[in-house]
Amino acid sequence: MKAYAKANIFLKITGIDSRSYHLLQSRFVLLKNIFDELEFSSEKTKDGFEIIGNFTQDTIIHKTYKELEILGFSNELNEFFKNKSLKLIKNIPIGGGLGGSSTDAVAFLLMINETLNLKLSKKQLEQICQKLGSDLIFFLSGYGSANVSGCGEIVENFEDDFNELKFIFPNFECSSAKVYQAFDRSKYDLQANIKLAKTLKTLKISEILEFKNTDLNDLFVPCVKIYPKMQTFLDEAYFLSGSGSGVFKV
Repeated sequence: MKAYAKANIFLKITGIDSRSYHLLQSRFVLLKNIFDELEFSSEKTKDGFEIIGNFTQDTIIHKTYKELEILGFSNELNEFFKNKSLKLIKNIPIGGGLGGSSTDAVAFLLMINETLNLKLSKKQLEQICQKLGSDLIFFLSGYGSANVSGCGEIVENFEDDFNELKFIFPNFECSSAKVYQAFDRSKYDLQANIKLAKTLKTLKISEILEFKNTDLNDLFVPCVKIYPKMQTFLDEAYFLSGSGSGVFKV
């Protein structure tokens, strides 16, 4: 199964909830030309659940597996993975702001639900995704373009005029946690962010990208503060996806 990446065309921070989580308004688009590849394989190197391939570190997939165990599917999972592993080929750059771990987790969840006939409903799948991260609901939706808000759990389909984006991936990762912390330490105007977000969510991509890059993504300036090498891309009018480090132009 192909697990497609996403890009944030804009990302406005609109508040902080009672859990100290950042609330956002964003336009997500699915990138059909950038994807990871997942399949169940007969190759085994150890007992139990394992991930093989070119990226085998702990990922959200392991947390997804644990959530399925909590729901009562331990026996089915243990039996299946006696002779199977999950093969994961990573093509989406890690730490690039493209939701690579999230899309992998959703792909795994959909694959295992179908293969083992777990009969998890859409609502149950959404509940699992909400526990695991902010991008997962979008990937689960199957939408090509959507307005995303809240902590990522509110996803509204949007008919867009999406064109292929030209991405550049610097040879380093950006830590989302560090970038958000830098945002929190900066001066920001949530009311201004909310006002601009209301406008941006009504526009198509071609119209959105007429705005200044730092106006579209509230994390670009904080990202540059933490990672000075990103300054070049800001100056050259690239747009930042998520908290970076992936940048794009049309």
